[in-house]
Amino acid sequence: MTTRTATCQCGQLKAVRQGEPARVSVCHCLDCQKRSGSAFAAQARWPEDQVTITGTAHTWSRTGDSGSTFTARFCPECGSTIAYTVTAQPDIVAIPVGAFADPHFPAPEYSVYEERKHAWVEITGDMEHWD
Repeated sequence: MTTRTATCQCGQLKAVRQGEPARVSVCHCLDCQKRSGSAFAAQARWPEDQVTITGTAHTWSRTGDSGSTFTARFCPECGSTIAYTVTAQPDIVAIPVGAFADPHFPAPEYSVYEERKHAWVEITGDMEHWD
């Protein structure tokens, strides 16, 4: 079974996950743009029982367009988001793909909230596109 470790920038907060992700996606919603500091965010999701988070984390929650609550876990030292959950999928943990710092990480299979995608962004490859 594959084991991968995601870390914050300073390394004190870690998420170790077992197995392959249940889903890898890019999201163009405005909240993900703000969270990631980029034009979109890439994340991978696993069942909660396949993820172990160690280190000190702070949390921050907000309610999204769908009415579901998003809760991010981030490092209090460097500010990096290491994981998040959404109440609509209570047994799933999402981890930003960039936290793995692995250029061989599996490619996204979904691109969501594309109606909010920046005009200069082009998402290519074999994946589903959702507005």
